[in-house]
Amino acid sequence: MAGKQTVTNLTCLDIADYFLSLVDEETGDSISNLKLQKLVYYAQGFSLVIHDRPLFEDTIEAWALGPVIPELYRKYKEYTANPIPIPAKLDMSKFDENTTNLLNEVYAVFGQYSAWKLSQMTHREPPWVNAVGKPDNTITHESLKAYFETQLEDS
Repeated sequence: MAGKQTVTNLTCLDIADYFLSLVDEETGDSISNLKLQKLVYYAQGFSLVIHDRPLFEDTIEAWALGPVIPELYRKYKEYTANPIPIPAKLDMSKFDENTTNLLNEVYAVFGQYSAWKLSQMTHREPPWVNAVGKPDNTITHESLKAYFETQLEDS
């Protein structure tokens, strides 16, 4: 298959399930809806820069507590701030090596932070800052890519 891959078969729910599967409950690790939102947001941003394609097509919006994927929020809203259970099984065949490497790296870097810390971090980032409060509060792929490019340059 020649050229850049621009369409993905993954959804935000697939990415969320992957992150949830990484939770080590024996160490007291857990992921709330708020934290999951931020991990999926960071994964999308870095994918746009590193792989030049989105991980998923679902919309990210600027909400009061930071970036939120509405479909993902609706799936897990019943858990409020409580830990979301680890999925019973995960279909790893959906994920190629580049994607798993990216998701593992995002989890290693950002998974260590609390939901509130991640929310505070996103409140200082241009994709959220520039979208919040506007009639169309969508965080675009273009704004994500522009910001996350600067994050790779700084590291």
